[in-house]
Amino acid sequence: MNEFKADLTNCDIEPIHILGKIQSHGFLIAINNQTQIISYISANIELLALIPASHFIGLPFQVLEKEIDLKVSHIGQSINQIISLAADGSYPDISNPSLIEIKQVPYYLIISRSPEDTVIEFEPVTSNSQVDIQQTMGKSMSAILSAKDLSSMFQRSVAEIRKIINYDRVMVYRFNEEGDGKIIAESALENLEPFLGLQYPASDIPKQARELYKINLTRIIADVNSTDIDLIGFSGSQSLNLTHAGLRAVSPMHIQYLQNMGVASSFSISLISGGELWGLVVCHNYSPRFINYKSREAAKLLGEILSSALEYRQGEEDSESFLELNNRANKLIEDLEKEEDVTAALIKNIGALQNLTSAGGIALVFDQNISTYGFTPNDAEIGEIAVWLKSSMAATVYHTHRFPQIFSPAIQYNTVASGILAYMLSRDRGEFLIWFKPEQNNPVSWAGQPDKPVEVNENGLMQLSPRTSFQTWTEMVKNTSERWNRAEVTAVINFGEHADYIVKRKVNEIRRLNDLLKQSYDELNIFSYTVTHDLRTPLAAIKSYAEILLVNNNSLDDQAKKVLGRINACADRMSLLMKEILSYSMLGKAEIKTLTINMGEMILSIKNEVIEGLRPENLIFEIGDTPPINGDPALINQVFSNLINNAIKYSAKSQPSKVSVSGVQKGRDIIYAITDNGIGIDDKYYNIVFELFKRMDNVKDFEGTGVGLAIVKRIMEKHNGKVWFESKLDKGTTFYLSFECPD
Repeated sequence: MNEFKADLTNCDIEPIHILGKIQSHGFLIAINNQTQIISYISANIELLALIPASHFIGLPFQVLEKEIDLKVSHIGQSINQIISLAADGSYPDISNPSLIEIKQVPYYLIISRSPEDTVIEFEPVTSNSQVDIQQTMGKSMSAILSAKDLSSMFQRSVAEIRKIINYDRVMVYRFNEEGDGKIIAESALENLEPFLGLQYPASDIPKQARELYKINLTRIIADVNSTDIDLIGFSGSQSLNLTHAGLRAVSPMHIQYLQNMGVASSFSISLISGGELWGLVVCHNYSPRFINYKSREAAKLLGEILSSALEYRQGEEDSESFLELNNRANKLIEDLEKEEDVTAALIKNIGALQNLTSAGGIALVFDQNISTYGFTPNDAEIGEIAVWLKSSMAATVYHTHRFPQIFSPAIQYNTVASGILAYMLSRDRGEFLIWFKPEQNNPVSWAGQPDKPVEVNENGLMQLSPRTSFQTWTEMVKNTSERWNRAEVTAVINFGEHADYIVKRKVNEIRRLNDLLKQSYDELNIFSYTVTHDLRTPLAAIKSYAEILLVNNNSLDDQAKKVLGRINACADRMSLLMKEILSYSMLGKAEIKTLTINMGEMILSIKNEVIEGLRPENLIFEIGDTPPINGDPALINQVFSNLINNAIKYSAKSQPSKVSVSGVQKGRDIIYAITDNGIGIDDKYYNIVFELFKRMDNVKDFEGTGVGLAIVKRIMEKHNGKVWFESKLDKGTTFYLSFECPD
């Protein structure tokens, strides 16, 4: 295998999981899952077997087992049973490690899997750590979790972890969106130079390494200066995939990097938040140090507890900011509702709109006019930004803290607009609310100059080499602003969605009616004709022929019948889709027949029909207050049928499935809530939930057409009502329907 060398084009794809080597403190054997023979073996097995490791390639494991005098030290499965279970995937991770003896010396045996092999690692039981991590964890976690805020929690964490594993330096290293890292907490020997507050470039821990940290929640490099051990395999075979192996060798670049820092041993614990790598607990020692497998597993548990506490505390601290900014947004929405001239109201409240964020200025681009408040670019520059946003925004909201790096003309006014947060009121008319943040003047302290040094190798290629200097290097940030936080973005979305609704209802009524008229005309001409004539007739024929073949042809084999059954099912699905498309298109010209509706009777009837159709198991369905509303009974029935059907369907895998429907009067509105504890909606799809034919990734296992919610929204618009939702992935969803009170 050719040695991989990182250069300017491939640093982020260095195959660090298949280096073909292991660290020297343990031994590794791989057993092919199909043939059950040794496919790879570490060269240092010769120290145990006293014959060359290559001798065992292609032989059963029992031959090696006998040569090294391997014995299981506890009552349980034999080595052969463990290997057999691992080969078919039946050996759970929780069974690791097994205690064994090799020539009367205790080792931990750890099993993992690669795509084609079962990987067996032997690690020493003895450890440089004199503290029993498992016994001290309870006290340490109590001290960590009693901290009042995130900052103090991390500072206590590094102090407690350092007590447990006795490393020279322990740090919490947090990643930002670009992959750069910053030391936000540190505990170290007094004679060591502090790293607290220093920032490290993303290239120090490249993308593929960050992905492995999400899989391997702890990682030890016992001795940076030791020589890695070669893995021996069949001649010409590719290197063994060591993604899940604790003994996996380390990238030569990273080894050199640690040596340049003077670090002799390192240990890390991954911190995961929201399924992503939030940061690392990084431990450095300036002499070799080994922590055994059980101690690392205890440290992994500590990291998982710390990750959970991180998510909880972060949400707790965010909630105060969320509450304050959303209260401001709700106050603005109330004021906007009271005004007849919404354009004038937006301009009048533009200063208060700025305060939805920590922006330095705001611009309203509306009705071909530009209104500003605070520190902003000039009108011509804002007009250019609006044109760029119209063509570039993929969703309703866009934000960046490095706008001049993305939109080069912004370099001319970076002092006021290095960061922008935009909410699109109308793409067709290029109407936006845009908040601006000024250039950030705070210096960033890097641990050495962040650019990786480059050298020319023997082939003339520009090759990366690890940084050799870690002396603090201060950089004044250019063309970037303070980042937009989640509370600011949420407050803007909250206000923007309601403002958009109010604008459409009060200011754009004529525009809306004209658009709906044209939309209905186009849809009726295209959908109605296509669905009723061009598609429905041949589809009915396809279904009829398939049914005839199924019923009247006894010569068909099972495979043919299965195919015909699928044709039938697809025809039914297509028929349903056409029916919903036609229903959606007909809404444009449907006349509203307004009656006072007894919602209790309607909801109970819908509940019984949906349950009869879906036949859910373990369903708890609650109906609360059901105040009457005014509307077209058939269309309102369609709205509630769609939402109740979705609630029951998408919560079917919950145990138990819970669905509730209730209504309440708030001022001049009746608001109904349909709540479930189902799969929820990922926030990245929030802006397309009500669009035609849009379905989320997590509903692929559920039948549906992507039309139902578009119909719901359209019916609500025809009733001068509104629909919105709140959702949390894997927790559930609540849809809200707002109707005007009956007189």
